[in-house]
Amino acid sequence: MPNRTMTRGLGIAYAIAAAAVAAAPLALNAYWIDVLNSVGLYVLLALSLNLILGDAGLFNMGHAAFYAVGAYTSAILNTRLEIPILWTLPASALVAALFAALVARPVVHLRGDYLLVVTIGLGEIVRIALVNDVFGLTGGANGLFGISRPTIFGHRLTSRKPQEFLYLIWAFVAVTVFLFHRLEQSRFGRALNYLREDPIAAEGSGVNTARYRLLAFALGAAWAGMTGTLYAAKMTIISPESFGSWESVVIFLMVILGGAGSIPGVMLGAALVVILPELFRGFASARLLVFGLVMMVMMVFRPQGLLPYRLLRFKESDLRRAEDAP
Repeated sequence: MPNRTMTRGLGIAYAIAAAAVAAAPLALNAYWIDVLNSVGLYVLLALSLNLILGDAGLFNMGHAAFYAVGAYTSAILNTRLEIPILWTLPASALVAALFAALVARPVVHLRGDYLLVVTIGLGEIVRIALVNDVFGLTGGANGLFGISRPTIFGHRLTSRKPQEFLYLIWAFVAVTVFLFHRLEQSRFGRALNYLREDPIAAEGSGVNTARYRLLAFALGAAWAGMTGTLYAAKMTIISPESFGSWESVVIFLMVILGGAGSIPGVMLGAALVVILPELFRGFASARLLVFGLVMMVMMVFRPQGLLPYRLLRFKESDLRRAEDAP
């Protein structure tokens, strides 16, 4: 049946990607392995934003704020209370989710450009609060130092072996992709899709739109918060400049470029946005111009993205006919 063929094709693609990542240390030097680490982190961030932007259809240009909340939560717990960095993953997810629910509740009814402007302001508020050393915990503009490396089964990961972080980050990516695919098929995922396609019809069908929008924000923020923990563990130092408005723009670009609502598309978009500047480092000073031109071209010739949501799904009528076929 078509849906089985589609699932099998995605499974093969994911298996090839996993094999390529696993074999990367055999073919790449430490620099390019570290680039793959960055790709993995941005894939996680883009997938977390895709829950909000792609699945629920809510414009969020302040996603780096949740990323920052998670990173700083883990860094504070690790440096002040000496809690192992990976043990802080649940705390970073919870704090980021609660923060998202708190700030999104008054504005979750907004749509389109209005919500976009509000989330831009949210990102800047968080960055300024971090710079001003809120509650004396964030270290101001200098950030936080001395974050410990993660320890797995008694082995401490080191920067001298970036392949160790490669396996940690991409294992988290694999779990995320599996869970998010399952989420798409759940009642919650279908409700988000209804919200994206037609919020008025969804509400008329009994979907609590405000509740599902808030849940989408909270879940996406929780995943961004956990990604912040992985970032803090990898870098051992964090500062507000790592979570500025440009970071939110880049994550937003990844989702739009790959195809909002499409998990493989978002992963492709993240990989392209991270890897292409490394291949053309001579044009690094003009990256804003290049990204702007890419967005313009995409909006004109392929506004749905490189691997759009609809390309990877069949119409409901097609699936019904396939299921009824002998």
